[in-house]
Amino acid sequence: MAQLIPATPIAGSAPELIRFFNLCKRLPDEVVVSQRLPALHGPGPDFYLAQADRVLLLAVSPATPQDVQRMQQLDLFDGAAEPVGMAEEQQLAAFLAGLEMAVGVATAVFFPNLTARQLKAIHPDTAQAVWVGKEVLTPEQLTAWLPDHLSPPLPAAQLDHIRARFTPEVVVPVVFTVRPPIERHTAAELDRYLLDYDQEHALKLDLNLPKTGHDTAKDFGLRLINGVAGSGKSLIVLYRAHILRRHFPQQRILILTHNRALIHDLRRRYARLSDNDDGVEMHTFLGWCRRHWPEDKPWRTLIRYRDRLEIATQIWHEQLRDTAVSELMLLDEIDWYKDRLLFSEADYLAADRSGRGFALSETMRRRLYAAMNAYHHALQQRQLMDWGDVPRQLWRYWQEGLIGLPRYDFILIDEAQFFAPLWFEIIKQILTPDSGHLFLVADASQGFLKRGHSWQASGLEVRGRVHRLTKSYRTTHEILDFATLLYRTRLPDDEEEIIAPDLWHMPHGVLPVVIPLTSEQDEVTRVINEIRLLHEHGIPWKDMLVIHASREETSHITRRLNQVFGAGTAVDPGQINPHNQIRVCSLNAATGLESPIVFLMGIHDLYEMEQSIRLSDEERAELIRDNTRKLYMACTRAGQRLVITYVGPLPEILTQRAGRT
Repeated sequence: MAQLIPATPIAGSAPELIRFFNLCKRLPDEVVVSQRLPALHGPGPDFYLAQADRVLLLAVSPATPQDVQRMQQLDLFDGAAEPVGMAEEQQLAAFLAGLEMAVGVATAVFFPNLTARQLKAIHPDTAQAVWVGKEVLTPEQLTAWLPDHLSPPLPAAQLDHIRARFTPEVVVPVVFTVRPPIERHTAAELDRYLLDYDQEHALKLDLNLPKTGHDTAKDFGLRLINGVAGSGKSLIVLYRAHILRRHFPQQRILILTHNRALIHDLRRRYARLSDNDDGVEMHTFLGWCRRHWPEDKPWRTLIRYRDRLEIATQIWHEQLRDTAVSELMLLDEIDWYKDRLLFSEADYLAADRSGRGFALSETMRRRLYAAMNAYHHALQQRQLMDWGDVPRQLWRYWQEGLIGLPRYDFILIDEAQFFAPLWFEIIKQILTPDSGHLFLVADASQGFLKRGHSWQASGLEVRGRVHRLTKSYRTTHEILDFATLLYRTRLPDDEEEIIAPDLWHMPHGVLPVVIPLTSEQDEVTRVINEIRLLHEHGIPWKDMLVIHASREETSHITRRLNQVFGAGTAVDPGQINPHNQIRVCSLNAATGLESPIVFLMGIHDLYEMEQSIRLSDEERAELIRDNTRKLYMACTRAGQRLVITYVGPLPEILTQRAGRT
């Protein structure tokens, strides 16, 4: 079956276009068939067919035998008849005239309602395209006809140029990328890239959107894009929002993600892509919750992690010291509880804890619930709340009728693997009933869903609704290979399948560099020296991203960088929308970000935590799993160069798989 883009005919297409579209499904697998979006681009070829480096542009005519008869009768009496097929000829000619490289491009006009004999009677000598009657429009005949009517092999630059003109929505500005190609041959190529066919396919899934009556995913339309790191998932979210905005200008569109640095980046890119269109809402999920908080209800200060751990430790000493549950397990159970629609002890006792990594008897559940309750009261006494309390409280306000929440026709979620079940429950409530569409992009290997649960546990039936992207366009062969091997070495039996990256044809670069150091002070000094050297060689500040395993250390690093290089040189991208500045963030805040050069610091802390004698086997396995996915994510932020600093003796995997300096 050919690859059809979109996978279904464009809504409102003429019957002849739909018939031809359905016929193309029977073409060989290696053929790509792309349908033009007339609502976005106006008249032009209806379809673009490609097989390797050969293409065919074609138009489909709705002409009927009655149209032919009417034209011949008017011609007989010297009437002014519109020649059959001329409108399609003109569309193709105008398109070719707009190409800078049109030599060798093949064109055709298909007439699904007319025979070859009828066409011969009206075919003008001036026609440039091949005219094709309905005899060819069978799967067998079209498959046999196509090879002889595709263009001769065309150079890659010309193919890109044709495709960029046919589907401008696949053009990616070069500023959206962090990994330039190894070779560029002409100046005209330097200002853009193109989404590949798989990305375009994902972008245009379900564009033939029904207004009512979903028959999948319960009461809303659902689509999940799973992609390897750097496969363009965020770009697809932005480009899809842009297409939806132009197709459905009156409908409400919302983009959600989970961290502030990423939402700043998405807003900046969408503004450039859409010429500053403000018709798409973009928020972090918790920021969206804050936006809809009732004005007459207090917004409590969010507790810092250090204070949170202190309270949990005190309660653990008082209530759980004689059990196998540790302070960190207590905190994790609190978060797991708050991420779900659980609001009482009875709810907690009945909850399915599958996948939690450690089992609890009913007696232990009751003790844990009492400890969680004590933690909650401790926060209330201090007028504080967890981030996990934000959606819970918003849900309560909505359930009690204290607030009304807006409805959205389209919700697109980037980094959906970090969204909790309760978050998805709220999202489902704000989708327009019966016609709302939910579009998710995710990479399970970067931290699959909050606290180790499945899509199904979040109330999302994704079976049959998943599309995978395996090609990475962000990073190099060496960096992605290193990150994948690191993941598989540390998690050889991971239950969640890592998406195997397609390394074929990826550009090569330098190996990731590991710098062994003896102290954390030396670690910061060495990174500053490396940054200074890079900048002296012409690397702009904006091309450097520093990721540290500890949130507390990022503030210290930012201060040091600003002391050395000048105030404002380094910023936290979650707090400030950066321009030409070094970005410094924690490991937890780095998801979705990217940079040509990445410095990964402080990971010795992760390894040391994993070796703690206080951890149970279940806790250790869970910690290794979480840390591995964070490391994989951090490594794949790099587009050209990855530098890892490590304090202390190097783990074997870092010694074997990376360069050293």
